Amino acid sequence: MTRQSLKSKLTGTFLFLGVVMLVAAAARFAYPLTQQGSLEHDVLFATYEYLKDMSLLIATGGVAYLGNIYQKRSSFIESLKEEWRDVLKAKSAVLTFTYGEKPTTEQYITVFNVLSETIDNMRTVYRNVGETSELVGLYPYASLHDMRRVLQTLNPAKGDAVTEGDRKRVRDAVLQAFYALRERFLEELDLEEPTRPLLISGGRRLKKPGSTNAANRAQEWQRKRQDKKPSSDPALDVLLAELYDHEQSTAKPWRDVADSPAKARQGG
Repeated sequence: MTRQSLKSKLTGTFLFLGVVMLVAAAARFAYPLTQQGSLEHDVLFATYEYLKDMSLLIATGGVAYLGNIYQKRSSFIESLKEEWRDVLKAKSAVLTFTYGEKPTTEQYITVFNVLSETIDNMRTVYRNVGETSELVGLYPYASLHDMRRVLQTLNPAKGDAVTEGDRKRVRDAVLQAFYALRERFLEELDLEEPTRPLLISGGRRLKKPGSTNAANRAQEWQRKRQDKKPSSDPALDVLLAELYDHEQSTAKPWRDVADSPAKARQGG
């Protein structure tokens, strides 16, 4: 179920429930104001009583219907994610192929099949745009066919001499098609902005090495508990301890050795 279809069904469902509630409220507050025994009074009273008796059934049906809608949407999203993975694999396969100076026909067939399967698998997610019982319609993401057509220009079976400029032109065309496809395709996933994004280039870890006192006490307790039992291979324990200390004492872009636990134990 596409995003537009979900929005349409939700709008229709809430509109229906809203109308039912308005009719029930209008009947409830209107019938006491009418003359008892009149047709208007009886109709309003019967309407209110009927909607009151059916309220549980209407609410249960509405919840079940909404649950079914969201279940279909969830299944559709999973299908989209799987198809997107296939698109990424196909794009990577084509780009890798363009870097081969003397690709074989077998390599070309393999890459072409990966891309062709991705194109055909799209039909299990979307129907063609404008498709009817008599018309084929338009393929929903024409960029994939652009990628197929430029790949075919590098078919070794044609026997044409392919230059690095030819391969670069194909790479540029594939990337242009892919970026256009990605811009539209990912909109269907209803992606949200991250709550804690990292928006700068060259970001570094800002947290200092270390842990809370509670974590340190738990670590020390585990160490003492284990040390009460003799090791089956003390040399192995020594090796692991040395490797740990060496790693923690080695400067890395993400590790300040001046604050490392190993450095502190060594009196640094």
